[in-house]
Amino acid sequence: MKEMDILEIITKAGEAKNGYLQAIQEAKAGNYEACNEYVRNGNEAYAKAHRIHMEMVQQEAGGNRVELSILFTHAQDQLMNAEILKTLCDEFIDLYRRLEEMQA
Repeated sequence: MKEMDILEIITKAGEAKNGYLQAIQEAKAGNYEACNEYVRNGNEAYAKAHRIHMEMVQQEAGGNRVELSILFTHAQDQLMNAEILKTLCDEFIDLYRRLEEMQA
């Protein structure tokens, strides 16, 4: 496990979280085109972080022990938070759309 890979997970997970939070704000303002762009960017960043993480999981499954560290634990935490935020983002966008429809 390389520190640069771990840092990349942290960076990309952070980008994903930021994208999802921005998407929620755009949905709140009714700007769904911008909202969709932020979700797309968040999804791309999340996919990159997840891909690196899965490579590490596959290494360990293949018998190459992955050393745990505080940094790796932080990376996993950031990745899980991005995943949770993605789920909440989708729900908030749906709620804002429904509210907008009800007010029309």
